[in-house]
Amino acid sequence: MKTRTHGKKAQGPFDLTYYLKGALAGGICCSVTHGALCPVDVVKTRIQLEPQKYNRGMIAGFGQVIASEGVGALATGLGPTVVGYFIQGWFKFGGVELFKINFAGQLGEKKAWEYRIPIYLGAAACAEFIADIFLCPLEATRIRLVSNPEYASGLLTAMPKILKQDGLIKGFYSGFGPILLKQIPYTMAKFAVQGWAAENIWKATGMDSNKASEGTKLGVSLSSGVIAGVAAAIISHPADTLLSLVNKEGAGGEGSIMTRLGRLAYETGFVKLCVTGLGARCVMIGSLTAGQFGIFDTVMTLTGAAKFKFTDPNKKKE
Repeated sequence: MKTRTHGKKAQGPFDLTYYLKGALAGGICCSVTHGALCPVDVVKTRIQLEPQKYNRGMIAGFGQVIASEGVGALATGLGPTVVGYFIQGWFKFGGVELFKINFAGQLGEKKAWEYRIPIYLGAAACAEFIADIFLCPLEATRIRLVSNPEYASGLLTAMPKILKQDGLIKGFYSGFGPILLKQIPYTMAKFAVQGWAAENIWKATGMDSNKASEGTKLGVSLSSGVIAGVAAAIISHPADTLLSLVNKEGAGGEGSIMTRLGRLAYETGFVKLCVTGLGARCVMIGSLTAGQFGIFDTVMTLTGAAKFKFTDPNKKKE
């Protein structure tokens, strides 16, 4: 699929250059937002790993971390966060564009419009699976550093140490199952809900997205991103808690990854998996997702990429 029309506006062309622009925009938006929210993620992870100590909420958690380890502790894991999420964002946002456009092209305009939510879901799942293969080692390193700040000085010293100590699979991919269980539903909800929310915001306000100013478009991206982020955070939170636990040194005892995960899930309990650190994560993911869609759309505009949009064939062309 090279070019599509949307009303009087052309979209695309959807070639390699377009997908590279989408991947670059995705890498930038994910690394910037995750990096900026690193302090929130540090506190959230501490609440998940040590609920008996960090049991007074997110705001108090900031004070506890600073009091015991200093302000610098809030930047623990910043290196793997920025690098890992740039790589993940590259494959996730670039992949969603690739799969979404090609799925829509296979179905044709009418069917693509009718099945736009399943297309969002399928494209997001495919892209996220690929992205997580690259993200998992860096996320494991980040959690190891956050759970034990004295483990290593940063990304470049932590990764070789983990590899030597635990090996490739146990060290970097113990959390691959949980990260898939967390990230795939999270990303599916994120893109599908954002697409649905943006569509309904335009409909409710009576504005034409093709004629709106860039500022208005950015406002819709941010608003729909907050809605999508909160929904995605709630859906994926149990797996996020499990991921934080399994990457803690010695967590789950001995045995296979699934045995360790099962043991941790049983010990923690379903309710705690669902609610421990949820408030902090909703704040974090709601802000993060809004920022990601805002930055993504901005970078795409700056690179001159005309974004793909699903087209209602029953709507009169202007």
